[in-house]
Amino acid sequence: MSATPFDQRDGWIWYDGQIVPWKDAQLHVLSHGLHYGSSVFEGERAYGGEIFKSTEHSERLKKSAEILDFEIPYSVAEIDAAKRLVLEKNGLKDAYLRPVAWRGSEMMGVAAQANKIHLAIASWEWPSYFDPAQKMKGIRVDMAEYRRPDPATAPSAAKAAGLYMICTISKHKAERKGYADALMLDWQGRVAECTGANVFFIRDGIVHTPVADCFLDGITRRTVIDLAKRRGFEVAERRIMPEELASFNECFITGTAAEVTPVAEIGPHTFQPGNMTKVLMEDYMAEVQPKNAQAAA
Repeated sequence: MSATPFDQRDGWIWYDGQIVPWKDAQLHVLSHGLHYGSSVFEGERAYGGEIFKSTEHSERLKKSAEILDFEIPYSVAEIDAAKRLVLEKNGLKDAYLRPVAWRGSEMMGVAAQANKIHLAIASWEWPSYFDPAQKMKGIRVDMAEYRRPDPATAPSAAKAAGLYMICTISKHKAERKGYADALMLDWQGRVAECTGANVFFIRDGIVHTPVADCFLDGITRRTVIDLAKRRGFEVAERRIMPEELASFNECFITGTAAEVTPVAEIGPHTFQPGNMTKVLMEDYMAEVQPKNAQAAA
């Protein structure tokens, strides 16, 4: 990726209903979203000019805002159209998209019911989240110190910016130790997810993944579960304890950025990326390709 800071790039951003020059897409330092975390976002990818599961992402963005007690003043259809517009305006085919909504600066304090709700959508070129050569060998993952919170204490069903604070801390610590990511447990000490991706394990031909009840049920996660079932693979969504990690043969993570990425290590535990992981990687990449392009091929 380019070393140019994100606020200094060239291009266009959709901002509150208008396409504006990239460097003009700014907000005030006293915006509520910056101080109190009243912000939600999505991460999406376009392949061949088509945004994968765009409407599902727009629906989740709207739902996340509702969970944080605000309403985005655009319909799902309008958000979908805005994403297509910003992709076209930037001349991108294979790209990452970042819609983000937040409370503005009309009131500064915990309560901010009169604040304007803003929405912006950016897009840029973004290759594989992990180095392709490293990805095929499997990435190394550390164990995170922080845990996903009890859903009774945090809006875990929302893709809310504030929930990622402990993810950033955990990923930074892992990277300083030479790992690519960190595996987080939930508040009861069970396996949950990585800092920005869901996690899957394989043992005896069965795909295992934690129940998504205290962390985001990822759109990529659901896609991969569907792909596995199409292949006839048994999928067990269940509680997974950390002491089970040594018993699994394969491991991979999923997410819009990570796509499907094999894991070779989690702390002291090692895995061998195998055929089932490879098949699901290939099936996912086939799934995200524009269907009209496939038909014409």
